[in-house]
Amino acid sequence: MRLSLSPSPRPTARGIALALFQDASPAKHPWFPALPAGAKQTVLAFAKSKEFIGKSGEVHVIPFGAPVRRVVLLGLGVRKDWNRRKATLASRQVVVVAKQHKITDIALRLADLQLPNVDVASLAQLVAENAQLADYSFTRYRKIPKGGWPKLASYVLHVRLADRTAAAKGVRVGTVIGAANNAARDLANTPGSDMTPALLANAAVAEGKKSGFFVTVMKKDAIEREGMGGLLGVSQGSPHSPTFTIMEYTAPGHATDKPIVYVGKGVTFDSGGLNVKPDTSMYEMHMDMSGAAAVIAAMCAIALLKLPLRVIGLIPAAENMSAGDAYRPGDQLRTLSGKTIEVMHTDAEGRVILADALTYAERYKPSAVIDVATLTGAAMVALGQRAAAILSPNEAFSQQLHTLAEESGDLAWPLPLWEEYEADIQGTFGDVANSSKVRYGGAITGAAFLWQFAKKFSRWAHIDIAPTMTTIDGQFLAKGSAGAGVRLLIAYARKYAAA
Repeated sequence: MRLSLSPSPRPTARGIALALFQDASPAKHPWFPALPAGAKQTVLAFAKSKEFIGKSGEVHVIPFGAPVRRVVLLGLGVRKDWNRRKATLASRQVVVVAKQHKITDIALRLADLQLPNVDVASLAQLVAENAQLADYSFTRYRKIPKGGWPKLASYVLHVRLADRTAAAKGVRVGTVIGAANNAARDLANTPGSDMTPALLANAAVAEGKKSGFFVTVMKKDAIEREGMGGLLGVSQGSPHSPTFTIMEYTAPGHATDKPIVYVGKGVTFDSGGLNVKPDTSMYEMHMDMSGAAAVIAAMCAIALLKLPLRVIGLIPAAENMSAGDAYRPGDQLRTLSGKTIEVMHTDAEGRVILADALTYAERYKPSAVIDVATLTGAAMVALGQRAAAILSPNEAFSQQLHTLAEESGDLAWPLPLWEEYEADIQGTFGDVANSSKVRYGGAITGAAFLWQFAKKFSRWAHIDIAPTMTTIDGQFLAKGSAGAGVRLLIAYARKYAAA
């Protein structure tokens, strides 16, 4: 899909989107006078009969002319309730409706979606970003249907001539971020048979060459020399050796900066190990490397946007299987930090490999560390499927990430992480247990475990993206991975670079 800008006051696309607030008269829309008489009559008839009243998400598609063109009436809801989340959905819905009705090119007035206190560049970014997300589908393993997949070739945003420069900047940024988010979805949607730890590392190398950041991959022998016993332990039951990938982006003049470090969980398939998962819980576990995908994709966008800062991405990658060599409940794993992990449950493996990565991050003396992981089903129990969980002992940092999550559309909500929770993950025979002694608050105790390896960071946060790993109905996104975490990581880097 090509997204472009036009200063023309009249649309020439085959699809014309009229975005209208509830009970607003279509006749007052600036594009209404440009419609042919027959189309005007039909639109007014829909409004008069109340078949279209502009409720949020309401859509009617009206054909007119020869060759056939279409007016897309898109409801925005009550004006006073209009907000960023609804603008996000409307931006996506335009694309979805166009593809459903085989409209190959569509036009929309950017001003129709105007938000209070949001400038033109930011609004254009939002629309461009979400148009990319809505246009995505994962069809690599499907037979191409006769006539091909539905395709929206062109999405034209109409802006005032005075706003074109600002809008162009927003479209450029939004296109980069949307493409990065979709790249993460590609990685996460790929089956475990085609996304082993080595292949995940290869994907990071390829993205680094394409986007402009440096990548180093540690294989098993190097991981052993480092002493990453957590990563080695989790991978024992798989024929696929672990990898540890280091991605480095440094803008010119920023080589001596204290970097941001992003850490992504890279469990390329999670069977649960010897504590095997139920069959209904195992189907999507090729996506248990979604945190790694988010970090790789965020690094791509940061490099392409040429942000003036230094960023490190760390990906511990392993497959958690249950062969004869698999790690066992009761095992003691000595980590890079020197601490031992008492294995209480082999399906609490993500935190085990992240422990080594967090310790490795210390050598960079980072300004901030954020890890991203599909860590716990408990986070989904706490928050449903509409928000990831943010956990940090630094409440100001947690709140900053919460604000950026709302602004970026990568929604996340803070949960508490207090010293009292550390008692729940103390080991009996080892230093720390990988599963809590209590059955409640699993998202928090999982973060409390990670905190034991993040004590040296003044700004550290754990983002549990298990709730938002996949898309849900009503988001106008294709089924499968949502690319959770990507936009939040990019937003933090952009905010830090602008500070």
